Amino acid sequence: MNFDLTDEQKMVQEMAKNFAEKEIAPYVDQDEENHYYRREILSKMGELGLLGWSIPEEYGGNGMGWMEAVLALYEIAKVHTSWRLSISGNCWGPAMTINQYGTPEQKEKYIPKLVSGEHVGSFAITEANSGSDVASMKTFAEDKGDHYLMNGSKMWISGGHVSDVGLVYAVTEKGAGHKGLSCFIVDYNNTPGITRIPIHTKVGMWTAPTSELVFENAVIPKENLLGPLNKGFIICMWQLNNTRMGCATGAASLSAACLEGAVQYANERTQFGKPIGKYQMIQAQLAEMKLEDEAAKFLVYHAAYLKDKGLPNQQATSIAKLFGCQAAVHAANMAMKIYGSYGYSTEYPCGRWLRDAKQFETLEGTSNMHMQIISNIELGYQPNR
Repeated sequence: MNFDLTDEQKMVQEMAKNFAEKEIAPYVDQDEENHYYRREILSKMGELGLLGWSIPEEYGGNGMGWMEAVLALYEIAKVHTSWRLSISGNCWGPAMTINQYGTPEQKEKYIPKLVSGEHVGSFAITEANSGSDVASMKTFAEDKGDHYLMNGSKMWISGGHVSDVGLVYAVTEKGAGHKGLSCFIVDYNNTPGITRIPIHTKVGMWTAPTSELVFENAVIPKENLLGPLNKGFIICMWQLNNTRMGCATGAASLSAACLEGAVQYANERTQFGKPIGKYQMIQAQLAEMKLEDEAAKFLVYHAAYLKDKGLPNQQATSIAKLFGCQAAVHAANMAMKIYGSYGYSTEYPCGRWLRDAKQFETLEGTSNMHMQIISNIELGYQPNR
């Protein structure tokens, strides 16, 4: 594997960096304070092709793959972690999954508006009592002949209350466990019977909208079933192996943000007549952060490389996600220590870094679940898809 970047990849990286510094960085503090989602940033991402990774050009894709995608997302998330969710919510979630399992009509109807940023996308799996155990979900879609009638609720859905279109996973055959789940495309703007409730009581990710969704006799057209009936679990696992790259990349980039901030502060802050970076204990902390930061980045590159080659990558994706989580949390904790009392002040980003880092340990599969995936593949108990 050669991770030397091509000229085109360097251009993508620089374009994403410039975009983040110009369009996102000036509003970070203000948006964090107000818990504000700036919808126009998604539209601008779409205009630049930042939502069209691994999507066919006939549906508006940018003609580039996973490596270019993680390079771009890395630069965006390093400036503000909350915005990494847009690529997963629009591209690696709904658009890519519809492209894989959808009919020609579904692809033509939904994918272009997701990759252009005209529509906000989302996907709904988690419920109040169904997290890692996907097959235990209770939301039920009853076959009514010419439509499905959906009842139930979803919890902790990223982008749920601002979404135009999204994937919703529901039971279609009770008592069948994971063999009784199906996936549906839901048009939130034109489907009565759906209540969307913003969740504001979050520790971090304050500018990334999170929601509870309640379905009360919501009518879902038959043509909105995505893929075969009762094959939703397979679709869900395929999708998660893609969206988890958003978590892995976001965690690695947050680790990098913490390291860059800590290095800058260690060179600026003086104690006993010299910069604190001159002291061995600070150097040891920065060395630890650098080790984990480099490893997290290259694990993401490795997983992206395998995906671009069409090679088995589930284990590599889980490794990148799990290690990235650990690196981000550790880096955020170290940064706060290096900043000292100022790290505890909201005038500096350390608090945001620490709050945002913790969510990576839960989203897209808990750390415990990824340990299980990694070990089960290593032991030969499940295939590495």
